[in-house]
Amino acid sequence: MVDLLLDAGALLGESPRWHAAEARLYWIDIDAHRIHRTDPATGATETMQLDQPVGCVAPRAGGGLVMGLKDGCALIDAWGENPRAFGPAVLAGIAEQRFNDGCVDAAGRFWVGSVTRDKSNPGAMLFRLDPDGSLTPMLGGLLTSNGAAFSPDGRTFYHADTPTHALHAYAVDPATGALGDGRLFHQFEQGKGRPDGGTVDAEGCYWSALWDGWRVVRLSPAGEILQTVEMPVQRPSMIALGGTDLRTAFVTSAGKDLSDDARAAQPHAGGLFTFRVDVPGIVQPGFGG
Repeated sequence: MVDLLLDAGALLGESPRWHAAEARLYWIDIDAHRIHRTDPATGATETMQLDQPVGCVAPRAGGGLVMGLKDGCALIDAWGENPRAFGPAVLAGIAEQRFNDGCVDAAGRFWVGSVTRDKSNPGAMLFRLDPDGSLTPMLGGLLTSNGAAFSPDGRTFYHADTPTHALHAYAVDPATGALGDGRLFHQFEQGKGRPDGGTVDAEGCYWSALWDGWRVVRLSPAGEILQTVEMPVQRPSMIALGGTDLRTAFVTSAGKDLSDDARAAQPHAGGLFTFRVDVPGIVQPGFGG
């Protein structure tokens, strides 16, 4: 059963990240320039208002957050503080791009990709932000970098370029962070939802939220769909696994750009949803910078 945890009315809810030490879910509203911190036991939510879009967030190992903003990455040392730039402002001057989806690997590196509004020009990229502030290009020729997640052993990196309807899996060296060969992991049917944000559970299965697909799916390490969870919203955007036993799925969604009829069919679009899963998630590592 899918439950509505918070009728948030987010324009573009994204980047849910479970913070095990705090027992809180961090998530964002990209278009409203907000970072939220929700207590799932009560639904109580704190909000930080930023002055620019925030594409993704992740906890830092030493406290605070790392985030992808409009032009580059930034850090905060404690909740409520102003972000400070960290690493090069690689997207500065590229008006059609901003940072989008990101995740942290076991070595504490932040993998963060961009999105471009110019869908005739695949100029978006995936980068790796190391704890020393260096930013390394990893993949290019993208439209919407999404779905970043690592297998439990850290040797497989999952990634989606959302408009292609395709998920890819790449070999990765956990020690160096170098990407190896990639393969098609799963090709979703056109017109039935596109892979947005994702996460991996303790069995190495990959959960994907399908934008415009009204569902999230769980795929085996071989890329086969094992489970489908129908959602009460058209645009589920990302899924995280958390809670005290790591067996609660948290799903963000988007409520912007819906027609009156579409809005009537999904009055809780932009909400934060939960459901229970059989296989727990993985404690997410913190960024080392």
